[in-house]
Amino acid sequence: MRDTPYLAVDVDLLEANLAAMAEHARTLGLALRPHAKTHKSPEIARRQLARGAIGLTVATVGEAEVFAAAGVDDLFIAYPVWAEGERADRLRALASRSRVRVGADSIEGVRMLAAAVRAGRPGGAPLAIAIEIDSGHHRSGTAPDRAAEVALAAREAGLDVDGVFTFPGHSYGLEAASPAAGEEAAALGTARDALVASGIPCPVVSGGSTPSARAADGGVLTELRPGVYVFQDAQQWELGASDPGSIALTACATVVSRRAGVAVVDAGSKVLGADRAGFASGFGRLPDHPEARVVAVSEHHATIAFPAGAAVPPLGARLRVAPNHVCSAVNLADELVVLRAGAEVGTWPVAARGANT
Repeated sequence: MRDTPYLAVDVDLLEANLAAMAEHARTLGLALRPHAKTHKSPEIARRQLARGAIGLTVATVGEAEVFAAAGVDDLFIAYPVWAEGERADRLRALASRSRVRVGADSIEGVRMLAAAVRAGRPGGAPLAIAIEIDSGHHRSGTAPDRAAEVALAAREAGLDVDGVFTFPGHSYGLEAASPAAGEEAAALGTARDALVASGIPCPVVSGGSTPSARAADGGVLTELRPGVYVFQDAQQWELGASDPGSIALTACATVVSRRAGVAVVDAGSKVLGADRAGFASGFGRLPDHPEARVVAVSEHHATIAFPAGAAVPPLGARLRVAPNHVCSAVNLADELVVLRAGAEVGTWPVAARGANT
């Protein structure tokens, strides 16, 4: 029996989640370009591509390098990459072997990207740009009505402009998905129209998150980029974007201590992560015990409270814990244990773990 704690993937639930999102994108008439920062796994990427994904989204040059080495030849780094020094060299090498699109939200940023791909190469390596728009999350991204300024600077610097994109991160809130999707569509529509009015075609209008995907506006978007949907997690459960029966990744943990109403397991923050959004009812959820809550985590302990009158699992019992934020949990693991019908059938390396630069 494998020692706990470890992260386990139910491959049947995984495949069902992949199929459902692929079908949703097809129904909307949208290209699907899932975000691989969630799973960091070439094995899962291949399954997404086999179901019709046109390529992958990643967050860093490092993640792009991992997936390019695994044979993925169409990558979108959905981040305003500041391309200087070694990162510029790596980006140039990456662009020479895969089709690469990079996010940008400033004139200075696109000029830096253009210099990076030109350096040491007559004519430069091919690199496409998408202009990042702030659609209400207020993280990175330019105002929608300023998108054309950045796009024109990119064109003048010799870069191809694919279009515009955003991340509706404010969809991560109770009853927030539909309003965020509406703001996403409005912001991207304004940015698209600004590019076209400036004489720049805008074939790509990219957005989407797992919470907002079901409310995505297929009349504005051309491309959908959800990530968490492959596994789902406790946050998606509490937001109503999934249910416990669709959570494909859980931490397998052992009860090491117990008292009245409480069990303590050996999967703490170094396995589950420490994320807890303001709307979350705890630090994780148990699909097999939906009434329980992970009320505290330390590095190697998770404290699980059960309601009055509920049976507390005995010492040595193994429990499945869904992390709040599955992306963070996966980045803490070297491998994922693959299960089918409850039996272990192999492991998948978390190949892009720690690829943060």
